[in-house]
Amino acid sequence: MYDLAIVGGGPAGTAAAITAARAGMTVLLLERGRFPRHKVCGEFVSAESLSILQSLLAGPERPTPIGPHIDRARLFVDHAVLNTVVDPPAQSIARYELDDRLWHAAMLSGVDARQQMTTTKIAGDGPFIINTSVGEFTARSLVDASGRWSNLNQQLGIDSSQKKWIGLKAHFSEPHPISSVDLYFFENGYCGVQPVRQNGHSEVNVCAMVRSDVASSLPDVFDCHAALRERSRTWGQTTEVVSTSPLLFRTPQPTRGNVICAGDAAGFVDPFVGDGISLALRSGTLAAQCLAGFCSGKISLEDAAQNYRATYNHTLLPVFQTSSKIRRLLALPYPARAVLLLLFGNMPALTRYLVRRTR
Repeated sequence: MYDLAIVGGGPAGTAAAITAARAGMTVLLLERGRFPRHKVCGEFVSAESLSILQSLLAGPERPTPIGPHIDRARLFVDHAVLNTVVDPPAQSIARYELDDRLWHAAMLSGVDARQQMTTTKIAGDGPFIINTSVGEFTARSLVDASGRWSNLNQQLGIDSSQKKWIGLKAHFSEPHPISSVDLYFFENGYCGVQPVRQNGHSEVNVCAMVRSDVASSLPDVFDCHAALRERSRTWGQTTEVVSTSPLLFRTPQPTRGNVICAGDAAGFVDPFVGDGISLALRSGTLAAQCLAGFCSGKISLEDAAQNYRATYNHTLLPVFQTSSKIRRLLALPYPARAVLLLLFGNMPALTRYLVRRTR
């Protein structure tokens, strides 16, 4: 029996695995896919989480990936452009490289890491029985880091009356990428563009979230915003387009009974705030830290789950709440939105304050 089983090998799962293994736990990490791979993601790593990433990848065998620094942001809304600084600067790291580095760091930390293994069912509330495509495992504790739409969470459901949102992403070559994350907002969607380094080449990551009845391809997305359409004329596609759906917003759910949820399995944050990777790393690390006391016999599994839930709600939930408010502001009718844009344009400190509130 393992001390901890983790379902999902993305940043949340590997952060939990590495942290737990270093604390002396026996850890099983299960991933249904295979690394390296491309994934729909803005690939924005905020400064607040870079130190966590560096700690997880500490060691000469697994150096932290180096990518372009992002020191400013531009928001293209209607006919206005809002500029703000990103201080301290963030970093742009391709998920193709990031996930692969974290996976190998987990293995080097002593984690029993297994790819191409689908988890089909979880039974129990501690200890847990994990049924997979190749057999059954048991563990004293469990972290669900399997993503925002997992067959492991039977409490999720899709309201057929809701409009469907999809995510689209690809890398493109651009003549002169700038060190800015640019967000192009349009009716029922947005598209983010920022520099990224892939296989030694400077490119731009183009990642969009859009309602499926508005656009279903990146060229369709480009046509939704005049400035974006004009900029895209200079691009050359360098990777395949990857997509994901549905994108569902709900109140974060840090635990299900004694199962601890991390990353998107706990809650899906509005992508435009650029904090998805940070939340994954922070929640995965926090999950392992809260379970350390249980695995060493100091507290019960129930207490560990309660500690995680309380800390998550105190430190991470505010990011979701702020991003939800910003999303509602951007969805206001044009006249009200124009007044807000004028206000933010005349008060740069207010824009910087909102950026800080999403960190």
